Formats: sequence, C-alpha cells, structure tokens
Amino acid sequence: MPVYLVDRDLPGISPNGLGTIHQAALAACRQFCNAGQSIHYRDSVFIPGEQRCLCLFEADDEALVAAVNEAAGLPFTRIVAALAFTPEGKAA
Repeated sequence: MPVYLVDRDLPGISPNGLGTIHQAALAACRQFCNAGQSIHYRDSVFIPGEQRCLCLFEADDEALVAAVNEAAGLPFTRIVAALAFTPEGKAA
C-alpha cells in the first residue's frame, strides 16, 4: 500500500497535545476502516526545535489521507507520497 507523509506545523504544542493528535489520528483511521476504507496510521516524529510533526500513513491515495486528517480536525501543511524503509533497508 502506498505511504504518505503528513507535515504539520504545531507551534506551542504540549506533550499532552501530541498525545491528543496521535489518538485523534488513530480514531479517525478506525472510523474510515470500519466504513470500508483502507488506511493505516503508521507513526510520527516530532521535531521540537521546529515545532513540526511528520506522520506516516498507508492508504490507497492522498485524498483519503487528507479526508482522515480533516475528519480528525488535525492541521497539516502538506501531504506527499513517501517511501518508508525498514531497518533492514527494505521498502515498507
């Protein structure tokens, strides 16, 4: 399944706020999956010095990733196709 990177600017976000974002993304993915859509929230990386969060999703297309993030009320600056690799160097 294709992988998409969601780029978020999160000025002033707290550790609690990051947890809330994580939970909202998981819940929105569950809702869309229960409705027959194929999307999976893989993981996130937060860059404190830039107050940015980079999240990876597996989904059939970019529009579905955008719809999930919008349904969850999560801000994002862009969504782009990405390649993710395992520690063994294999594309995942």
